[in-house]
Amino acid sequence: MGSTLELTAADGHRLAAYRAEPAGKARGAIVVVQEIFGVNRHIKAVADGYAADGYVAIAPALFDRVRRNVDLGYSQDDIAAGIALKNQSPIEPALRDVQAACASVAPAGKIGMVGYCWGGFVTWMAAAQLDALACAVPYYGGGILDNADVQPRCAVMAHFGERDAMIPVAGVRKLAAQHANQQIFVYAADHGFNCDQRGSYDAASAKLARERTLAFFRQYVG
Repeated sequence: MGSTLELTAADGHRLAAYRAEPAGKARGAIVVVQEIFGVNRHIKAVADGYAADGYVAIAPALFDRVRRNVDLGYSQDDIAAGIALKNQSPIEPALRDVQAACASVAPAGKIGMVGYCWGGFVTWMAAAQLDALACAVPYYGGGILDNADVQPRCAVMAHFGERDAMIPVAGVRKLAAQHANQQIFVYAADHGFNCDQRGSYDAASAKLARERTLAFFRQYVG
């Protein structure tokens, strides 16, 4: 179980973050980036999971610039609310908040990043713009295909679902060819397949993607 703390971004904005600590000496740190549903129970569970794997895990509340304490579920109303919040959250301020999270956990060692849905897009852009990251793992990031030309500064492993209507698999295949030096995987699953609280959850795909992600973090973070 983690705790909530406050971070300060470079522009003076203050935001909340959920931080989970490993039981022993940290192997490094992982920044966990939210879906459009905020730092909710699922994202906190993801952070707790990486803490159990030996990392300091931190999940910054990237919607705090628009509305604080966002903690949504997965109903249609929640999805509509999350989309509205995402549409009011430009990438540059989000990256400043991610940078604040990186600075907070830097004493733990090398830093990896993992993000889901909108957080996957933020993770992709962070890989191209932030020097603090040793590696980055976007899951089904909407917006990545529209920014396929960006060049990551660190190692990237990306996960997509082939049945994801929002992220056409043909575009994912093109992305993989364009970034052949990065690891891009496609699963027989839909959007949101990692989240066990969503109807699109796919246990087998989630398990395999997480195993690959953890091995990736072991390689690049520690």
